[in-house]
Amino acid sequence: MNKMIKAMKKTILSLVLVAIAASCTADNKQRAKTDDMPKAEVQQEQAVTQVAKQQAAGPEAPDFTLNDINGKPLTLSSLRGKYVILDFWGSWCGWCIKGIPDMKNYYNKYKGKFEILGIDCNDSEAKWKAAVEKYELPWLHVYNTRDSKVLEQYDIQGFPTKIIIDPDGRIVKVIVGEDPAFYTLLDELFK
Repeated sequence: MNKMIKAMKKTILSLVLVAIAASCTADNKQRAKTDDMPKAEVQQEQAVTQVAKQQAAGPEAPDFTLNDINGKPLTLSSLRGKYVILDFWGSWCGWCIKGIPDMKNYYNKYKGKFEILGIDCNDSEAKWKAAVEKYELPWLHVYNTRDSKVLEQYDIQGFPTKIIIDPDGRIVKVIVGEDPAFYTLLDELFK
């Protein structure tokens, strides 16, 4: 996980620098433009600036499809257009269970501004369903089968791991463990 985080930080820093450079270049070019500049050229520059801004948000979250609590396929990309929190957890994980009350509070506090997608890890299907019912978890849930590659795709090494994904499907932040910084970040994003 540390390798992934370091790589993500390095990638994000590089992309931010590219975006800043592109933004400065675009701003300077925009000031120098005259009214007779071809419209297609202006649109192309705007598109390049938009791409740089999107890339600065972080790497694209790998897409996956897993079955939800009702046995129906749910694809991550179907949630595009809103913030999504991937919550990798298990009923066997003491810290995961300890964090449930705060997760529920924040889910209710910012209802409609983001979605939580609970991804079960290392439970039997029966234990997973029982835990969702027992703790009355109101958000979306999917069952991560043993042959799934989702844990590898996201380089999950500890539990809980929470990954915040922006509305464009890019990773904003990865938080391993039950960390109050996660809730501070939610307050910054949604207030």
